[in-house]
Amino acid sequence: MYIDLGTDAVIRDKEIIGVFDLDTSTVSQRTRDFLSKAEKKGEAKTVSFELPKSFVLCTGKNGTQKIYISQLSASTVIKRSKGI
Repeated sequence: MYIDLGTDAVIRDKEIIGVFDLDTSTVSQRTRDFLSKAEKKGEAKTVSFELPKSFVLCTGKNGTQKIYISQLSASTVIKRSKGI
């Protein structure tokens, strides 16, 4: 199944490793460092110009990681991935 995350970002549900709420997960310095490094490596993509609410960690090609920063809440992404 495919999930629409926002502007030109559609992913397969099987590629999702985790869905994280930005408000609660970025409290940790480790998470902020992880996202910062991913942005510098070009592994993170913001999929909307609206206020981001979640990020989705996915497997990319050849075992790489890809992070999508989305305006959708984490619960909305999870519901879409389950077809609810």
